[in-house]
Amino acid sequence: MPALIFDCDGVLADTERDGHLPAFNATFEEFGLPVRWSDAEYAQRVKVGGGKERMRTLLTPEFVAAAGLPADPAALEEQVAAWHRRKTEIYTGIIRSGDIPPRPGVRRVAEQAHEAGWTLAVASTSAEVSVRSVLELAMGPELAAHFGVFAGDLVQRKKPAPDIYAVAVRRLDLDPARVVAIEDSRNGMLSALGAGLACAVTTSAYTEEEDFTGARLVVTSLGDPPPKETVTSVLSDPLGVRPGPWMELEDLAALLPDGGDHIASGPSGAGPPDLAPPGPPPPSH
Repeated sequence: MPALIFDCDGVLADTERDGHLPAFNATFEEFGLPVRWSDAEYAQRVKVGGGKERMRTLLTPEFVAAAGLPADPAALEEQVAAWHRRKTEIYTGIIRSGDIPPRPGVRRVAEQAHEAGWTLAVASTSAEVSVRSVLELAMGPELAAHFGVFAGDLVQRKKPAPDIYAVAVRRLDLDPARVVAIEDSRNGMLSALGAGLACAVTTSAYTEEEDFTGARLVVTSLGDPPPKETVTSVLSDPLGVRPGPWMELEDLAALLPDGGDHIASGPSGAGPPDLAPPGPPPPSH
């Protein structure tokens, strides 16, 4: 069966600017850290995959001294973990408030894929509790239950390394040639391509100007029909898919080698495939 794997942040909802950034800054304030990230600064930090990894970018000798942080690496790592736990709590509270809407088309297209029997998953290196909160927001609890979730620290190397997609493909027993990944960033696209997947890009708040050479389709969003109409603008279409005013599953199927043969495969099962425990993460290089 074919599969559709969504990234989380920026794909299911535009969470970076209105979710992660305020959660990071609220955490810094609570812990008395001498930093607040501006929107422009965060646009650069967001290129670092993983929340703890973004926090570690602060840890210059000057910052450690100014913040009165421990010099011992193990103690410093415990401090970063504490920051990240609290940031995740704040972030999930923001998501559960419902103030950040799902991106256009994600639930509609996922419902089409589910009805056609496609495997559904989300692959993100954000904390798993954060990913699940966004997934339920975007898809609703019933549809979200049909997703495999690959998130958090399943892998040591974050995007643009292909590791998180490789884990998803392996544990779901997928043929990479029959998987479409939907990403919003160059790092995410490179991760999907590195795992051998077809990649469609829906640009988001911080990624509109990035280089998406290698993606099989780049659009502003998946779009939605009336009454909440959002029209898809095509930014790059090297395969000549030529989607209409909003994306349909058949447009994503056209990105696979045998295209439309994947559409009418019957209703899907009652839930996501049984997932075996992950093996050890690939070694860092």
